[in-house]
Amino acid sequence: MASTEERVRQLVSQNLEVDGQPLSESLDFSASLADAGVSSMDVVAFAKVIQDEFGLQFTPEQCAELTSLSALVEFLDARAA
Repeated sequence: MASTEERVRQLVSQNLEVDGQPLSESLDFSASLADAGVSSMDVVAFAKVIQDEFGLQFTPEQCAELTSLSALVEFLDARAA
């Protein structure tokens, strides 16, 4: 089974674009999606994709705390344990 980070990287490349170009799977996970140029509307839509893929719900407050993709991966791994 793919690691959480690999799954998130795949979801990023399949679901997020900046200026009509998909984000690369080699995206720096220590950066925020906003820093990568992703719109706030797309971030919200991506949160729903993550919730569906991993079968969990998170609050707006939790979303606000997830400032980078690496923080998201840590959050997902902690919920899976």
